[in-house]
Amino acid sequence: MKRILLSSIILLTLSSGLQAQTAPDAPELTKLLQDFLAGAGHNDAAMHERFWADDLIYTASAGRRIGKADIMKEVREEGPPKPGDETTVFSAEDIRVQQYGDTAIVAFRLVGTTDKAGKKTVNNYLNTGTFLKRDGKWQAVAWQATVMPEKKEAPQP
Repeated sequence: MKRILLSSIILLTLSSGLQAQTAPDAPELTKLLQDFLAGAGHNDAAMHERFWADDLIYTASAGRRIGKADIMKEVREEGPPKPGDETTVFSAEDIRVQQYGDTAIVAFRLVGTTDKAGKKTVNNYLNTGTFLKRDGKWQAVAWQATVMPEKKEAPQP
């Protein structure tokens, strides 16, 4: 009986350590995300370099899997927007952070508002990023983006 009780206590102790802790670094991760999104609309290479880990696995909403080198190549080739180019402003809504020591999951709704020749379009995505804290610095090591379908109006009876 003592073994069963001791085993149960050990299992409960171990499993409680796997539960999401309160996210003490949520403010830091939220600010990192917001700073990144502000820079992403301008193809800020320095912000991309800071945000993505070298060993990143990124699965885009179109089903394409890429790494940091691919992202950096595209950012540098495209460069910052020129006057008259379409511009996109990104924001994050419904941000959720779960932290497990030096690992954190950041899930949010990405809102991209694009202005092309005065016409605005809004796209929504559900994004989930896995961050690791290495040498005191958080970086995304895995990313998943999913397009949210546009809401269609219900047919009138």
